[in-house]
Amino acid sequence: MPAGPAQDLAATRVWLVGMMGAGKSTVGRALAGLAGWPVVDTDRLVEQRCGRTVSEVFAEMGEPAFRRLEAGTVAELAAGDSPLVVSVGGGAVMAEANRTVMRASGTVVWLRAAPEVLVRRLGRAESRPLLAGAQGREGAQARVASLVAEREPLYRQAAHLVVDVGYGSAVDVARTVLAMLGGGQGQPPPGGG
Repeated sequence: MPAGPAQDLAATRVWLVGMMGAGKSTVGRALAGLAGWPVVDTDRLVEQRCGRTVSEVFAEMGEPAFRRLEAGTVAELAAGDSPLVVSVGGGAVMAEANRTVMRASGTVVWLRAAPEVLVRRLGRAESRPLLAGAQGREGAQARVASLVAEREPLYRQAAHLVVDVGYGSAVDVARTVLAMLGGGQGQPPPGGG
């Protein structure tokens, strides 16, 4: 069910989920600026706590270790009671516990983008652990399309609201999100929400 008016959200979280390259961090900063709320990025928090980049965590500790750190960060952020915009790592929705805690503690907004938009935005694949080894643009696009197919049902399950991105600035997307939150005009994700 879509969230109610903004005043009802004053003590909750706005969780921005979506694939890498969807603009969660940039939109998160823009949304926080418009709403006057603090913003946190789960990947940056994990990096700060580990003293390593996400790529280094994947390489040195493995993806399962990263996912445990990510889940702990999500749970910690959900436990607070002051307003907050949270940009969530693209794979966090893979864990049912993360989906549950995000939905229960605030409004989950899925920033949805087509695979070709994501690949264009990502640029060099080497900086993204899940794209490591992709051969050229075609390899990256195939890998992104595979990840989208795998994760889309989970984003749909987690989301209260869906915003299609890829056309327009981060501020435009943030204004759309804010309008959806403020007016309860959110579009439930296809297939339920």
